[in-house]
Amino acid sequence: MVAGDTEHGSARGRGESGPLNAAERKQLDVVRRFGTVGSLLLTIGSLGAGAAPVFNPVFRIPVLGLFSRMTTVALAFAFTGVFMIVLAWLALGRLSRPGRERAVSVPQMARTLVMWIAPLVFTVPSFSRDVYSYLAQSEIVAMGQDPYTVGPAQALGVNHPLTQGVPTMWRETPSPYGPLFLTLGKAVSWLTGDHVVMGVAAHRALALIGLAMIVWALPRLARRFGVSPVSALWLGAANPLTLFHLVVGVHNESLAIGLMLVGFELALRRMPRVTPDGPFPPWQRGELLWYAIGAGVITLGAATKIPAALALGFLGVMIARRMGGTWKQLLMVAGGLGVVFGVVLTATSLGSGLGYGWVATLNTASTIKSWMAPMTALGFGAGWLGIVLGLGNHMDAAITAGRLVGTVIGPLIAVKLLLDSFRWKLRPLTGLGVALGAVLVFGATVQPWYLLWAALPLAAAAGNTRFRTAAMVISVVLAVALGPTGSTFDGRVFVLPYAYTGALVVTALAVFAVRRWLPRAERRGAPAVTAPTP
Repeated sequence: MVAGDTEHGSARGRGESGPLNAAERKQLDVVRRFGTVGSLLLTIGSLGAGAAPVFNPVFRIPVLGLFSRMTTVALAFAFTGVFMIVLAWLALGRLSRPGRERAVSVPQMARTLVMWIAPLVFTVPSFSRDVYSYLAQSEIVAMGQDPYTVGPAQALGVNHPLTQGVPTMWRETPSPYGPLFLTLGKAVSWLTGDHVVMGVAAHRALALIGLAMIVWALPRLARRFGVSPVSALWLGAANPLTLFHLVVGVHNESLAIGLMLVGFELALRRMPRVTPDGPFPPWQRGELLWYAIGAGVITLGAATKIPAALALGFLGVMIARRMGGTWKQLLMVAGGLGVVFGVVLTATSLGSGLGYGWVATLNTASTIKSWMAPMTALGFGAGWLGIVLGLGNHMDAAITAGRLVGTVIGPLIAVKLLLDSFRWKLRPLTGLGVALGAVLVFGATVQPWYLLWAALPLAAAAGNTRFRTAAMVISVVLAVALGPTGSTFDGRVFVLPYAYTGALVVTALAVFAVRRWLPRAERRGAPAVTAPTP
């Protein structure tokens, strides 16, 4: 057991769950180690199954290089790690369920996160090759060229080591990322040059900074909105999708979402705790500074990835409610936040030397026809039906029409949620999570890590059992369904079933070995079930 796990403070006095007993601390210890072993296996498997760079530095290293030559074995290692982390997360959820008599504390949850993340810091990028695009686009900025008008192939050349790591479909496309992220990437490029491994390590450090911001903000926002902070950390920061796609996958969503959540919390620093019925006590002028600071930090998140800007709308309705809840006050707040947004974004765009060219490239990802995007899938279905009925192949037109409908539906849902939040029919942070989910799901393309835009705000605001269960199921399905390679298997269809089978067998044996000390499911309101002492 990690030292200090008994430090719960006055949890009972705050109406929170009490500390775990000795048997439950043993359960937590087993769950921690089970998940840590999973992280180690995923790290080892990534040497051969991850989205390695074209010039793989591990290939010629004795022993470690074997995994690069044994794809099926490496993938089995990686999937075993994935399964063990997911199972450890589910078991941890039983010890952190809201309403439980004794539950994991926030410090215990944080230490568990550190144990699981530590091995993942050393993984080969997996589940996606986006980090190689980050490196190439950052090098373009460092060379003084405009990443919003040229792609890596034109700016760097197709034989450049950073270009070769970029997926073929993205080599000709300009960058869709905001000026803040590319400015940070420019600094990375200055430090690491064209050294791919060091560049990946630097971008992973940025992702870890974003994750640290998420871990800082989630429990604070959860307490503000009457949700268990431990449950929020479990569902948000410890979520396998967070670990796999923000830490292992090195996605810049980590930085964008972290800035968004931190900005939301900073803006509410002087605001009383949210109550469902209100009204708020009279507001103080000293709060205005915190509103501006929070809005500025959220804007920095939008200067990384634009979806973070939606948080300003839901922050605005909270401030307007705080000031009295009239339409006039809402318009005044909207104007004030608009000024902050414009000033900070202009300063970031012009100060970076990149200008506003990024606005024209925001739809770059729409070049992918993803079956996970409902409106794109609807277009596929309509096009296929037209072919079956002999109406001709109008697949592209059907997909375009479906996406056009989606671009209307998503924002309409967001506007409806803004109005409901202003009328206090739902918590604004809940509205933010659902609105982000609607805008992204009805967008042109959807990736598994896009779910985190919705899941992380909702983890801090939606504490009911139905949401927790639904989010848990969706997270598990997406976590185990997506392979860590970040690429296809070139027709070697036997690789996946063999790797899945081997991983399932090893995971089953591991669960059998520790079954006596895993937390048991319990009825709501029943006393916590204890495990036998070994």
